[in-house]
Amino acid sequence: MKVLVTGSAGFIGSALSLRLLERGDEVIGIDNLNDYYDVGLKEARLARTLNYAGYRDLRADIEDGERLSEIFASFRPERVVNLAAQAGVRYSIDNPMAYVRTNLVGFANILEACRHHGVEHLVYASSSSVYGANTEMPFSVHHNVDHPLSLYAASKKANELMAHTYSHLYRIPTTGLRFFTVYGPWGRPDMALFKFTRAILAGEPIQVFNYGKHRRDFTFIDDIVEGVIRVLDRVPAGNPDWSGAEPDAATSQAPYRLYNIGNNQPVELMEYIGCLEDCLGKKAEMEMLPLQPGDVPDTFADVSDLVRETGYMPSTPVAEGVARFVEWYRGFYRV
Repeated sequence: MKVLVTGSAGFIGSALSLRLLERGDEVIGIDNLNDYYDVGLKEARLARTLNYAGYRDLRADIEDGERLSEIFASFRPERVVNLAAQAGVRYSIDNPMAYVRTNLVGFANILEACRHHGVEHLVYASSSSVYGANTEMPFSVHHNVDHPLSLYAASKKANELMAHTYSHLYRIPTTGLRFFTVYGPWGRPDMALFKFTRAILAGEPIQVFNYGKHRRDFTFIDDIVEGVIRVLDRVPAGNPDWSGAEPDAATSQAPYRLYNIGNNQPVELMEYIGCLEDCLGKKAEMEMLPLQPGDVPDTFADVSDLVRETGYMPSTPVAEGVARFVEWYRGFYRV
């Protein structure tokens, strides 16, 4: 297939592009290489894909609707995976307009480009953060998610609503993926594992929020990519049993679908830190802090829909995933 991937220099986008290229797909990668975090890391990720003849590397910003339309018209992608976004819960508290521009305006541009250029299937990144104030565990895509706790979460919920509108009005098949705490080699420097590793090796204290008591459904990057590819290959159809009287949040009469992608095994933060300490052979000095604004105490993904409909099953335990990250980190940063 010819697949357009936005955020192609990002953590998930670069890993996904590699897998698509390895199986023989043509990939059009779009990234603006912004400086939200180390551009050098993004360039190093990109270098892995540039050796493939089937890869086209384009500098573009999804906020630029005209440029985006030109790319779609020139390359005619059959399927699109939108991973470009302004990420981060805490950053959204201090920089809200960055989320409006990229996650709302940018996503609207993606939808318009798909509408006008005959895209067969749009897969886009949502987030476990949409569950917000929900406390029923595990989180299910069939639950109501109308109480986000950060603008980042609200922007991802808005993406799901926008996608449904386009699926309904223009019959564009769309699938939203709620990612749960993705980690692994080539990860983001603003994520906990990256920050903890850097600090512990430097002999600096790590900030442990919620006094280490919260749990996260940490999901290894390879498992995430496997789930994305299985969903990309499965174009959604409308649910003939959907009823407006008892609406199912995860499906529709339109060709629209939502899935969780998580490890389905939440781990306490202190256990996660313990795995990291074992891999580094060094104890962490911890600064214990309260839960931060916008954060939720626990995440736990119900992935039964994804397992049933695509055969996806996460397979990487946290101890193995953390070890593989540490091996990459030591090699990449020569420490």
